[in-house]
Amino acid sequence: MSGKVVIVTGGSKGIGKAIVSGFKEIGDTVYYIARNIPDKEDTNFIEADVRDTSVIKKFFTDIYKRHKKIDVLVNNAGIMSDALIGMISTENIIEQFQINVFAVIELTQIVSRFMRRNKSGCIINIASIIGIGGNAGQSVYSATKGAVVSFTRSAAKELAPLGIRVNAVAPGIIETSLINKVPEKALCERLGGICLGRVGKADDVAKTVAFLASDDASYISGQILCVDGCTII
Repeated sequence: MSGKVVIVTGGSKGIGKAIVSGFKEIGDTVYYIARNIPDKEDTNFIEADVRDTSVIKKFFTDIYKRHKKIDVLVNNAGIMSDALIGMISTENIIEQFQINVFAVIELTQIVSRFMRRNKSGCIINIASIIGIGGNAGQSVYSATKGAVVSFTRSAAKELAPLGIRVNAVAPGIIETSLINKVPEKALCERLGGICLGRVGKADDVAKTVAFLASDDASYISGQILCVDGCTII
């Protein structure tokens, strides 16, 4: 039994849902944030947009008052909207950066104020291998995830003296609803570059996140851990 207090953004489906389930299985108290909550009977959630920082701040404050600590924040919420250069709208750019980057920075700022009181904590950002190697048709998405990678490394250096670890997980192709948006031809080409010969599962990412949040990873910070089946980008 771990007994940690964990907050996960975008925790109602896909990778986020698997992360929430994984932490619950090891005995953690898990709270999550999502724009759409399918299970209204679950009381450990807030139905909110991660861009609404005033609502999120109150949610974090209430959790800290209840438990006197916040051990883990997983910045998982994100969107992907593909477009070729020359066809990218300003709205597309703004929305992806607001959710994928600005919210990660804002929530890290909020939670670090609570974690520093206990001189401990772990922040895990969900990036992407696209943010490391890039991909045609995904220039904005790759830019946002590249920003998450850089922010993770800088935040880790700044927060380490306060006892707070910051890492990122960079998934490759994972079997979620997002995979249905990829054209069949492009998907086949991408699959050919996965050395392990299979698409990843949300649980593969969840287990990696759980490891980084555990005491076994107490000397790991500022790292970007790819969960991609050895993908050749």
